[in-house]
Amino acid sequence: MGIWSESVIKFSVSSNTAKASAWLDLVQMLTGAGLVLFMWAHMLLVSSVVISPGLMNAIAAFFEETGLAQVGGPIIGGVFLFHFIVAARKMPFRLQEQKTFWQQSVMLNHADTWLWLVQVVTAIVILIMGSIHIWEVLTNLPITAVRSAARVQNGFWLVFYLILLPLVELHVSIGFYRIGVKWGLIKRQNRSQAMKAKKILFGIFMFIGLTTLLRFYFL
Repeated sequence: MGIWSESVIKFSVSSNTAKASAWLDLVQMLTGAGLVLFMWAHMLLVSSVVISPGLMNAIAAFFEETGLAQVGGPIIGGVFLFHFIVAARKMPFRLQEQKTFWQQSVMLNHADTWLWLVQVVTAIVILIMGSIHIWEVLTNLPITAVRSAARVQNGFWLVFYLILLPLVELHVSIGFYRIGVKWGLIKRQNRSQAMKAKKILFGIFMFIGLTTLLRFYFL
């Protein structure tokens, strides 16, 4: 009877752990997808400077006058941090874990494993650089084309954004691909098309981002 009870308890704990892990995976996916959509919207809104600095100023003024910038900014920052914390439970932080993961990655030489490794590295860098960017913007309101251009024309911030931009777009494009794989939307028969779509997405938003930075630099 004691052995049976112990087995039931172990099964119950294992079942609850599996359910908790599944819920955390769902939360990670939803917060990640939400942040991706925000990043794309943010990129498109900022890139309005390419059409006209006045248009960007008008959009920024709308967000500030309605309080969306003042309230939305900290909320996005909170979701950003929460998403990292949820995702970090699977990251190899200990040195031994990192060594083991690297050895297995080299041994398997599997594309999706390398993509996950890239996501882990970019996530850590984006957490630091993204927090700096959010702080810099929210502590220097109002947002205007001239202020944004002044940052980009500063050597430090230009290099900063030239590093942050590809890291974000790489993380985002891989993230959408891995969500599709994890939740069964991308399978063996359509994986090559999904990989191609990932590269196209990366290329499109890199082009938009670099064009925007170039416009700011010469504004």
